[in-house]
Amino acid sequence: MNDLKISTVGTRSSKWGEGPIYWKDHLFYVDIEGHCLICLNPETQKEEFWEIGERIGTVVPTQTDNLLCAGDSGIYRFDPSSNQKTNLADPEANKRPENRFNDGKCDPSGRFWAGTISTVKKVGDANLYQLDTSGNLTLKVSGVTNSNGICWNASKTEMYYIDTPTQKIITYEFDDETGNLGDSQVAVNFAQLKVEGSPDGMTIDQEGMLWVAMCHGGSILRLDPQSGKLLQKVELPCIETTACAFGGKNLDRLFITTGKHKTLIEEDAGKIFVIDGLGLRGIPASPYLG
Repeated sequence: MNDLKISTVGTRSSKWGEGPIYWKDHLFYVDIEGHCLICLNPETQKEEFWEIGERIGTVVPTQTDNLLCAGDSGIYRFDPSSNQKTNLADPEANKRPENRFNDGKCDPSGRFWAGTISTVKKVGDANLYQLDTSGNLTLKVSGVTNSNGICWNASKTEMYYIDTPTQKIITYEFDDETGNLGDSQVAVNFAQLKVEGSPDGMTIDQEGMLWVAMCHGGSILRLDPQSGKLLQKVELPCIETTACAFGGKNLDRLFITTGKHKTLIEEDAGKIFVIDGLGLRGIPASPYLG
């Protein structure tokens, strides 16, 4: 662990980078406040950009060449070749116009899970939804304020979830066949860990340990969801570390999105950072199968 190498990849400096996911040798991610979707080839450094015209919270691949996104206008398919958006669901457009979709990922069976955020920080006014492979949208967790990191273990029996203001990671029993959630319990309580920042985006490694980006904390944490203990902390030269994802040909590189602080001037803020030398691998991303 002493041989870690931290570097940046790509040229883009996002206002608020988020939602990284590695798929077919490319890293897809979003710039929420820059209203942009980005595709980066870490090996060649080639980048492609699509102006979305609204805040975009997350992106996942599909089984076709289209992408599935979620943001201000709800959940929609996006065709990179034509820049066309096809809306699939927008459950809070009328009842909660100040909410928008934030983070999201697909479960092992290809259902898309995405949650909303109260942009006015109204406690408990947001929700976590599931879009199944038939296109049906279901409310899964209510009473959320800032829906963020989400991932599943390799055995498909547990889902881990972050509602940022709670300063906790919650473990849900997960039925992969039905997509239903069972009992829940606190896996990690960040208030007890006494670390700087708030838990944001999250991923999982092949050993079942969670990796969490600490927004306003300038670090990535490795955590044991069974004991709740902090196993490792990697500090980065950018205070707004927002999300992380394993990638590279062997899934042994950890990519981190970052954002720009409101007042601090940091040279590499908004860049994509990558950590090499962890000696660990991630779990392959799941595409939307609808």
